[in-house]
Order: sequence, then structure tokens, then C-alpha cells
Amino acid sequence: MLLIVALVANAEVKYVFYFIGDGMGANQVLAAEMYRSAIQGEPLGRVQTLMTTFPYSGHASSYSKTNGITDSAAAGTCLATGTKTRNGMLGMDQDSAKLTTIAEELKAQGWGIGIMTTVAIDHATPAAFYAHVPDRDKYYKIGQQLASSDFDFFGGAGFHHPQGKHDDKKMNLYRNAEEAGYTIAHGVEEAQKLLMNPPSMADKLILVQKTDDEGAKHGSNLSYAIDRKPGDLTLAQIVSTAIPFLEARHERFFMMVEGGMIDYACHGDDAATAIGEVWDMDEAMQVAYKFYEQHPDETLIVVTADHETGGLALGNSDYTLHLDVLQNQKCSSWILSDKFTQLFKDKKKPSWAEVQNLYRENLGFWEQVEITADEEKELKALYKKARKGKAKDTKNMYKSVNALGEAGIALLNKKAHIGWTTHAHSAHAIPIFAIGPNAAVFSGWHDNTDIVPLIKKAVLE
Repeated sequence: MLLIVALVANAEVKYVFYFIGDGMGANQVLAAEMYRSAIQGEPLGRVQTLMTTFPYSGHASSYSKTNGITDSAAAGTCLATGTKTRNGMLGMDQDSAKLTTIAEELKAQGWGIGIMTTVAIDHATPAAFYAHVPDRDKYYKIGQQLASSDFDFFGGAGFHHPQGKHDDKKMNLYRNAEEAGYTIAHGVEEAQKLLMNPPSMADKLILVQKTDDEGAKHGSNLSYAIDRKPGDLTLAQIVSTAIPFLEARHERFFMMVEGGMIDYACHGDDAATAIGEVWDMDEAMQVAYKFYEQHPDETLIVVTADHETGGLALGNSDYTLHLDVLQNQKCSSWILSDKFTQLFKDKKKPSWAEVQNLYRENLGFWEQVEITADEEKELKALYKKARKGKAKDTKNMYKSVNALGEAGIALLNKKAHIGWTTHAHSAHAIPIFAIGPNAAVFSGWHDNTDIVPLIKKAVLE
């Protein structure tokens, strides 16, 4: 669909939605659209994400103060403050001086503030909007600063290390937040009940997943969309909860919404899972867009990324793509890895037929996806190494993955004609999309230092 929006002269922006796709380069967006187009039988790219229908778009460079390739802490700090810093630093400049974030600035002006993500609420990108530490791994200190931020709403998986890693004397971060006036809601059902109460019943809210949700044991992430079970907390649900919560308590609000697990999937070079995460963020964006339709003269939506992850390439041989084969992947590389690990734990030395069955059930190999004799020979050789205990797991940014599972995902990506250059970040340009009053300022080429000043310009003009 094509949106045609006129500039609103002297508009007063009262609501800002700031979407950040962690690891989402332009190719991640294009892959998501081309994949869905392919499986729906549409011309390639005709099935669009909401963001690419926005009337204004641009690109930005993402390097940090010290590195040609940024990490999420430096990039998040820049997207929150407009200032570049060293990799690993949050809310501080290269000399460790505290920076003021746009969320803190608007909070001081009386705006309601919501920070939400599909990963931990003390992870680098969300933390960049409220924390000021020289090391992004200081999760306990970051969690303490979350409680003292006085922001109105947080939503996500929970805290990485709510008790601290090894110090039982430290106060649990959830209890610390409650003492700072936050109500903790475990799952969207609890949050919805709170919304039915008068605003005074819950002035500040932290919405986290239920303890039986995927990933809840360590609070590091919500379920991947491809792995989601009924009842699992979603980013769209978090946004749907945050909007009425903030609207009931403030005349203006600012929300940072992170699709954090695009990055996780791309660190694992897992195209099908990454595509699912792009569309999952799109669902959350649809919630914000419905609000925009009700308040078009007062709502600004900006979508960007902190960096690209994986060096995703659409094309690895000839002039064709076969993204439709990715629909045969039934789970993330994480879950597939766990299945292979469990198989070898249960059977010690499982048969090749049992290994083939896992590939067949989860990736469609030999049935929906043709496997050549040479490709089967390579998989079988790896299987023989695994039987001897010589096939080592691969450690990427967030998880060690079983060699057999990783090989299967890599082969499916190859069949789709997708390539990757790295398991880490790249220096690829990041996309920017915008709609709303004064959104034209986001068009063109920028550096990531420009984005916060542009938001302020759109809000203040």
C-alpha cells in the first residue's frame, strides 16, 4: 500500500514512537518483503512491511567513535543522545561524561516515557535510554538505574541477572524496582487487569514475560516469532499495553520500541528466524500506526536500526533468489540446535536415519527441499564426527549452537541463495523510515548522530 501524507504546518507533536530494529539493515527489511511476496505468489517485493510504505525514508551510517563497526551499546547511546561514543559504553561519551538521553529530556518536560523490547529490559539498546555506565555488561548497576529513572513503563523479557551474578547480598532488582514505585506485571493478562484500575493504582509499570514463557528462566529474551507458543508475550502486546497506560497518565508520551531479536537471529546467520523477527516488529508497528490514524496531526513514528548484523547478502551465485524454501524451516536455529543436542544425549550414538529425520521435520530436507548427493555426503560426514564427539558447537554472540543444527541452517540459507559475511555486526548503512508531522526531515542520507536532533526538530517545530 502507498501512504500519501501532507506536511502539517506548525503541528504540535504529542506522541512519538521510536522503533529500533536491532541488527536490521536494509537487506533484512528487503528479505522480509521478498520472502513474504514469494510465499504468497506476489511479484517480488510487492508485499510490503508497514515501514516501507511510510512517505519519508533515508539511510544513515552507524560507525562508533572508535570503531568502523559499532556495537549495540555505542549505537544505542547515539540513537538515544545524538552523540557517538566508544564501543561498550552506555549513556556516556568517550571520556565517561554522562550524556542526557532524549527520553530523560522529555521526561523532565512532563512527557510519559515507555521503553520496550523483545530482549532483556537492561540490554544495551533499551538501557541506552536510561543508564549511564562505562560497560554495557554491568547489568546489575544498569538495573538499579532503571529503577531510579522514574520512567513510566518498561516492557520486555525481564532482567538479565536480577540478583547479580554471584552476590546474594544484593537486593533483587525486581524488589528494588517495586521499592522505587514500580508495579511488576508478569504477562499481558496481569497488565490488562492493572489497566482497568484507576491510574493511581499503578503509576509506573514493568511488564515482563510469565515464568513459563520461553527464555524466562534467565530473562534474556522473549520467544522468537518462529518458536512462539500460545500465551507467550509479544512485542505487539507490550505496545498495546503501553499506549493506554501512558495515555491515561500523560498528555504526551515517547516510546522506544526495540525489535531486539532480529540481531540475535542474524548473529546466528539464521535468515528464516530473522525474517520472522522483522515481521514481528511490523506487527508492533501496526499497533502504533492504528494510534497514528486516530491522531495523525500529533503523532510521529520513526523507524531505524542501531546497526546491521551478519552482513546479509541477497544472492550467492546466479541471478535468482529462492527465498520460498525458507518456509520449510519450522523452528529457530536455537531450538534446532537443542533438538540435535538432546538427540545425542538420549541416544549417545543415534543412527543417520534419526538425524535425517530431524532435518526432514524441521527443515524439509529430502522432501520439500531437494538435497543433492554431495550435500548429503557433507552432512553425513559431520554426523560421523558428531558420533565420535569431534563435532564442536559454534559459539556466536548469544548461544552455542550444535554443529549439525548450524550446518542444516547454513545449507537451507544456501538453497535460498542467501549469503552472510559474518556472525558479528557490519558497517552497512541503516535504514530510516518516518511518518507524521514534520517527518520530511528524515529523508536523505544521514549519520546516526542526526536522528535524535531530527526527532527533536520534528517535535519542537
